[in-house]
Amino acid sequence: MLYYKTYIKHEMAPWVTFIHGAGGSSTIWFKQIRYFRKQYNILLIDLRGHGKSNEVRWKKGDSFRTLADEVIEVLDHLQIPTTHIIGMSLGTIVSQTIADNYPERVTSLILGGAIISLDIRTKFLLMIGRISKNFIPFMLLYKLFAYIIMPRKAHEESRLAFINEAKKMSQKQFVKWFSLTRLINPYLSHLQVSTKKIPTLFIMGEEDYLFIPPVEKVVKDYSNFSLEIIKNSGHVCNIDQPDAFNEISNRFIQQYAG
Repeated sequence: MLYYKTYIKHEMAPWVTFIHGAGGSSTIWFKQIRYFRKQYNILLIDLRGHGKSNEVRWKKGDSFRTLADEVIEVLDHLQIPTTHIIGMSLGTIVSQTIADNYPERVTSLILGGAIISLDIRTKFLLMIGRISKNFIPFMLLYKLFAYIIMPRKAHEESRLAFINEAKKMSQKQFVKWFSLTRLINPYLSHLQVSTKKIPTLFIMGEEDYLFIPPVEKVVKDYSNFSLEIIKNSGHVCNIDQPDAFNEISNRFIQQYAG
């Protein structure tokens, strides 16, 4: 089972599950825990290959569905029937995959730095990564991607947070995660359609130039999707502007907290 940590407000409080992105771990939510634990039960999870879940074995055919099933296994173990999910970066794909396959378990989705489509620049970067992933140390690739996605001085804290967490990964785990990006665009398109009935809030930093345009487009297509853009923030907006991220997220959850 994946490593997890909980903070319990009380047994009747709504649950909020946090899902980090590739190269991170549950520690990237350190600026959210104090705020959210005042009102909610919190579940933090380390996805396979990350943080304290680094011993989870990969098998042939493992996919984003496999990663989603592992999160559900934790929810089942803790007897959490429904939860709000807050995902970041590549964790937004895992979050939407959970909503796709287990919609009855997801009260709402909050997707920060959401990846819902890849443009030609991003696909080129991933192609270079796939070609070189087996013979170039993965930290060189990861640092390159981190600087491309989070290039500004203002993004330094979030960039370093992910780089420092990624150092705990093994080359083998990195290669397995990278392999999930093959043929990903059709899958991402499927997720936007299949989860359109789930109340979904996208939170994007205004400087997240690679990923904002497709989010702006999809929000126009589906009434259950909404978008908030945080000023002076990059891709990892929960670290760049935590107060704004927390307040926007809480305001959205309150609409569905029951």
